[in-house]
Amino acid sequence: MSEGSRGGALAFGQVVIGPPGSGKTTYCQAMGAFLRRLGRSVALVNLDPANEALPGPCALDIAELVTLPDVMDTLGLGPNGGLIYCMEYLEANADWLRDRLQPLRGHYVLFDCPGQVELYTHHQALKNVFAQLAKWNFRLAAVHLVDSHYCTDPGKFISVLCTSLCTMLHVELPHVNVLSKMDLIEQYGKLAFNLDYYTEVLDLSYLVDHLASDPFFRNFRRLNEKLVGVIEDYSLVSFVPLNVQDKQSMQRVMQAVDKANGFSFGERERRSLEALMSAAVGADFHFSSTLAVQEKYVQSQDKAVEEEVMDL
Repeated sequence: MSEGSRGGALAFGQVVIGPPGSGKTTYCQAMGAFLRRLGRSVALVNLDPANEALPGPCALDIAELVTLPDVMDTLGLGPNGGLIYCMEYLEANADWLRDRLQPLRGHYVLFDCPGQVELYTHHQALKNVFAQLAKWNFRLAAVHLVDSHYCTDPGKFISVLCTSLCTMLHVELPHVNVLSKMDLIEQYGKLAFNLDYYTEVLDLSYLVDHLASDPFFRNFRRLNEKLVGVIEDYSLVSFVPLNVQDKQSMQRVMQAVDKANGFSFGERERRSLEALMSAAVGADFHFSSTLAVQEKYVQSQDKAVEEEVMDL
């Protein structure tokens, strides 16, 4: 029997990643509440050993296995080194994680992950944990949160694009990039371009030209051109804007994630032609409305034929 078959039935969920302060825990709480209102059984799993003040209950907490303060005190490590040690310790104790996750079968699982960028760009421990989850029949999508205030600074936005691309290539999961805290973006300053320029990551040469107007960045124009060239060559990075207080915004993110991890195509919810077409075309496909229009069209055609026969 394979390791995957021992994992049990399929379970769907999200691994919520991103830099510190991007709103990962807030997102997990808001998305959990949103999905519960839709009738899903949701379980929150805290994989951040530095998260000591959880805003609500969670089904599983890594603090039962290891905590960052204990590691720092015992081994004399700093916050970054301590987090890396904690993730390596979690990887080494994968059996503990599998046993604790077993009762959560049948739930939609939200994994709240640490905020250290290195864990998602080049370190292997958390990537290996995600790979183990896949072997245990967890169908996951990585939700990468980025604070929307970076859009107001072209230099920082290029950095965010590079980080997002590195994360997508390293984590090796279906991926959804999210611009969080959209309700606060106006407080950070005026955007140089329309919002869709940043969410769709359109022609970045305009961003380089905008940077060149700054005397400091003018000397780094060639470097910026090479960086945006790499981003455009891969053509992978785009963003979904998110305001956790707006239901429509939450729904758009949910639909994007459901398509990424395959939940839209599963047997548990809305397995119908309407749901499949909605996921395929990226918009609501109202199958019943289409049938109604088609029926009216057929009826009008039949009536026209009848009238022609009567005239004969």
